[in-house]
Amino acid sequence: MPPTNIEELRLLFAVSRALGEGSDLKTTLYMVLDILSTSLGMIRGTVTILNPLRDEISIEVAHGLSKSAIERGKYKVGEGVTGKVIETGTPFSVPKISKEPLFLNRTATRRRSETEKELSFICVPIKKGTQVVGALSVDRPYDESYSLEEGEGLLSIVAAMIAQHVINLETVYFEQEQLRQENQRLREELTRKYRITNIIGNSNKMKDVFQMISQVSRSNATVLIRGESGTGKELVASAIHYAGVRAKNPFVKVNCAAIPANLIESEMFGHERGAFTGAIRQKVGKFEMADRGTIFLDEIGAVSMEVQAKLLRVIQEKEFERVGGTKTIKSDVRIIAATNKNLEEAVEKGEFREDLYYRLNVFPIYLPPLRERRTDILLLADYFLEKYAAENRKDIGSFSKTTVDMLMNYHWPGNVRELENCIERAVLLCEEGVIQGYHLPPSIQAVKETDLSPGTSLEDAVENIERDRMVDALKSTRGNMAKAAKIVGLTERRFAYRAKKYGIDFRWYR
Repeated sequence: MPPTNIEELRLLFAVSRALGEGSDLKTTLYMVLDILSTSLGMIRGTVTILNPLRDEISIEVAHGLSKSAIERGKYKVGEGVTGKVIETGTPFSVPKISKEPLFLNRTATRRRSETEKELSFICVPIKKGTQVVGALSVDRPYDESYSLEEGEGLLSIVAAMIAQHVINLETVYFEQEQLRQENQRLREELTRKYRITNIIGNSNKMKDVFQMISQVSRSNATVLIRGESGTGKELVASAIHYAGVRAKNPFVKVNCAAIPANLIESEMFGHERGAFTGAIRQKVGKFEMADRGTIFLDEIGAVSMEVQAKLLRVIQEKEFERVGGTKTIKSDVRIIAATNKNLEEAVEKGEFREDLYYRLNVFPIYLPPLRERRTDILLLADYFLEKYAAENRKDIGSFSKTTVDMLMNYHWPGNVRELENCIERAVLLCEEGVIQGYHLPPSIQAVKETDLSPGTSLEDAVENIERDRMVDALKSTRGNMAKAAKIVGLTERRFAYRAKKYGIDFRWYR
């Protein structure tokens, strides 16, 4: 229905100008309700939006309602007058709300006393094409001479004018709701993935580790995880976080060895714009990101003495400044650190602060290397076989006896990470139903069990021991022949001669 008088034209012009000038969606809608209040004598007014994911109608902006009243104003589709309008897409007017059984007064703002005037209520749908996305409603004093039909027509024009703003808000909230649900799903998935029960191991040493994880995860204590590279330190850190009281808050990982020395301070604590060449904008550091959660500092032994001093302050005072900044930032962070370095030796050499060492070493957890938990080798191998066979859609169900012997006798200098890579490679190469020895890397195939049985000659026994010592030295030095020779007390030339004699290729161990 087109506007019928100059007052209505002025109202629509004012609404149009507000929509054109407003930048913030909600602020613009508040301005529109203020205009309606002035022009129509509106006592209360609301813009409601339908959340399709929750099937719930809620008040988005309101005039004449308190915050608590707005929070109470929630409806299901078809419930009350507003719910009926959104369900049917048809305007609805109530001459006297006290006489209308459909009127729910969910906001509890319309308890009329004998001295107060009766109220009329007009509600019109807000549409995106033929789809109803919300509703515009007003309360005005009852006036027998006022045409509710004309009021519906005027509000319907206003509803069409503000529709795009409401649609944009609906889109924002729809995306926010999807993001919230996705975040919830990911949190649940992470919790499942990093449960203690997902760490493979049945050896006595791993049972001790599980017990320690269970104990410390219930606290906020600082944890120092010790162990060789590839033993699963990050997996243990994740299990501690997701089993603890901070599980719903951030878990931020920092690999201290992978960050250049001149950037690690900025990475951890952030920097202000212009703090150094290339700092074109402010950056939030990892400690700030981890507020109320956990930060995992992997390879903590690699940080410089200067950064160690700042770390000590964060642990003690729970505060720091960004690089180039003066503002002190508070951060409630639980610290889990990990290292494969001998920190005690680093302290003696003056390479690691003694006070920081004691602050980090509150609750140490030692992860044994794979060679010290041999009963877990086949458990892990079976797990990785199932995982990579499924990923590559291959029907591989087991290992041959020869393969099992090779896996059990190998030294595993790379620990669990090396075992996983080995099994993944074997699955890719295997076109049968069983992993054979020749599917394994050459370094593992070369392993032979030392024969020291009573029937073995003294010369053969000595050669077997010598060969194993050379292989162990190459494993521990990752194929560096010069270092391996030094370990076993030979010159590099004599080591190379004997390696050739025993068929040992140093390249297998790199």
